[in-house]
Amino acid sequence: MAEKINSETLQVTSFDIIFHSGNARTLIHEAFRSMRKEMFEEVEEKLRQANEEILHAHQSQTQLLKEYASGTKIEMEIIMVHAQDHPMTTMTLLEVAQEMNYLYQKNK
Repeated sequence: MAEKINSETLQVTSFDIIFHSGNARTLIHEAFRSMRKEMFEEVEEKLRQANEEILHAHQSQTQLLKEYASGTKIEMEIIMVHAQDHPMTTMTLLEVAQEMNYLYQKNK
């Protein structure tokens, strides 16, 4: 019989993903404010920190995928579905912010 991830573990992992994605999103919005002020060194640092936060969220996702791939049963909960949206939208926002930073600096 396959091992199963318990509900509490799944919830903790979900909140870890949401937490780090939220931190990244906040940093990205701080970077946008810095772009408008042409504080480009600060922008670079905020985007670097945001990327680190996204990587942390992604590591939590990857751990679940590894467990699933090794045969561990994972019963999906609504919080996990919600959590999966966060890093995806935040990664997209980071890509947009990086492109906007480039354009801001190019047009300076």
